[in-house]
Amino acid sequence: MSKSKPTLVILAAGIGSRYGGLKQLDTFTPEGDTIMDFSIYDALQAGFGKFVFIISKNIEEECKEIFNKKLEGKAEVGYVFQEIENVPPQYLNPERKKPWGTGHALLMAKDEVTENFAIINADDFYGKEAFEIMAKALTEMDKESYNFNMMAYLLKNTVSDHGFVSRGECQVDENNYLTDVTERTHIEKIDGRLMRKDDKGEFIPIDENTIVSMNFWGFTPKCFEFGGALFEEFLKENENDLKAEFFITSVVNEILKSDNASVEVLQSNAKWFGVTYKEDKEIVKKEIEKLRAQNVYPTNLW
Repeated sequence: MSKSKPTLVILAAGIGSRYGGLKQLDTFTPEGDTIMDFSIYDALQAGFGKFVFIISKNIEEECKEIFNKKLEGKAEVGYVFQEIENVPPQYLNPERKKPWGTGHALLMAKDEVTENFAIINADDFYGKEAFEIMAKALTEMDKESYNFNMMAYLLKNTVSDHGFVSRGECQVDENNYLTDVTERTHIEKIDGRLMRKDDKGEFIPIDENTIVSMNFWGFTPKCFEFGGALFEEFLKENENDLKAEFFITSVVNEILKSDNASVEVLQSNAKWFGVTYKEDKEIVKKEIEKLRAQNVYPTNLW
């Protein structure tokens, strides 16, 4: 049994130093709340005790000013930097412009995370119930355990009407355990049907009730035993590909190959929403207004 409160790791390295159009720091209420504010509020209410922000160095001061103030006296706060140069020197490429993806970010958090933890995207709205279910699972999980979990969503509830999205397509067995997850980098609604691009770049149908990962994973610190060697292998294979990304799903598939590890699939009725495109913003604002009208959230979160 985990005696300590779980930690929430937030993937926010994509935030830029200025607010112009950056979705992670874009505001969705008249009070100036970001989507991240709602996730932090939900996680606090659910019992998370520490928040670790994975950011880039150029916005360290800005982030500390925002989040330290909001979380002072409520929870511990940590910051982890994900930079292009956080790789063995032989793989440094001066032409590369962005870090190496969500799997790289997860590995960067190792020294800052000592308790069971969940990891989320900064710009996805996961819903109050999802955090409650995840917090309960993490609190009941032994820190030495290799049994991890993920929060599942149905594909049809996570697509945008304004363009394609990237999702982790999950295969789940009859006992609700994950058997495989595949990163689908292009899923799009075309003429009312959901389609994905295959390896040849051709569109093929994908079931709207497919279970997908929205990067809401629950881990014990044991997860850091997986992925390090895999990332190095990935770097070897992709050192000249300036856009190659190492995803959390790659680490999860490595976990699934292990005889002593598993990933349980948790389901929530909470509705996910997020901003992949500018046009999604109005929908998210309306959804938040509805939740506030139902008293799920107070007018002033902080």
